[in-house]
Amino acid sequence: MTVDVVDVAQIQWQRWSTDMQIVVMDPGSLPAAKREVDAELDAVDAAASRFRPDSEIRALATSDGRPTEVSEMLANLLDAALTAASQTDGDVDPTVGAAMVALGYDGDVTTLGDTAALAASTITPAVWSMVSLQDGVVTVPPGVLLDLGASAKAVAADQCAHRVREVTGSGVLINLGGDIATAGPAPAGGWQVLVHDAPDEPASSVALPCGAALATSSTIRRRWRRGDDLVHHILDPRTGRSADPVWRTVSVAAQTCYAANTVSTAAVVRGWSALPWIQALGMTARLVDRDRVVHTIGNWPAAGSERDR
Repeated sequence: MTVDVVDVAQIQWQRWSTDMQIVVMDPGSLPAAKREVDAELDAVDAAASRFRPDSEIRALATSDGRPTEVSEMLANLLDAALTAASQTDGDVDPTVGAAMVALGYDGDVTTLGDTAALAASTITPAVWSMVSLQDGVVTVPPGVLLDLGASAKAVAADQCAHRVREVTGSGVLINLGGDIATAGPAPAGGWQVLVHDAPDEPASSVALPCGAALATSSTIRRRWRRGDDLVHHILDPRTGRSADPVWRTVSVAAQTCYAANTVSTAAVVRGWSALPWIQALGMTARLVDRDRVVHTIGNWPAAGSERDR
């Protein structure tokens, strides 16, 4: 997903195995914006990275069910993840870390190659409901490895956008690998976003108004071979395996990136039943199925003009 830059300033870089982008209305605010975003992402990484042996979330995996005090950052990220699980009947589940490891996603996705066929991790339904968070104290059932990847990046996008706006006063768009949040004034005609996941994928141009957000979940990114199977990073919590790739991509617009990402991730897990579900929610979405047929729900695009090609 890319953002067309006209009369604004922007910077792009790579982090968390994905493309990051900051776009600001005030060019002079760009250095400060980058510092604020780096600081926020550093804090998220230290709290919630499953790949850092010194992260708080890794420490929780060895807590053996004991109540553990955590940082405000991790408490906020975990609260968001548990809320997403509740809102989606467990389709977005933060307790699938062990299943992710069993599937071979145990390091930076850019380093994953062919992995041997491993036995799928045993999944106990609704384990997420057994995770307790109260007043900054977390209790995780023994043997559970948390994975907040389904929600933490979207929460980070929202937090980065508001932090940059507060510090610099500039209108800003934050793009963390397809998780997009905005804050403050938008350019005339809105933030111009080209929604597609690869050059040969169907593309859609959409203009986001100020304060709008957009999230895209994909089964054609972050994938690797496991034995004879091509797998991806969005798991069906009920099986511990990659969700059936009915959808190549699901893009959802909302007022926050977190809300959009919760629905886009759950939609991948739900497959075809996602269409009436999103419709019932009254949300705006664009889904590309395995045959590259585009399905739109609500008033997609949320603003501006759209083209699919």
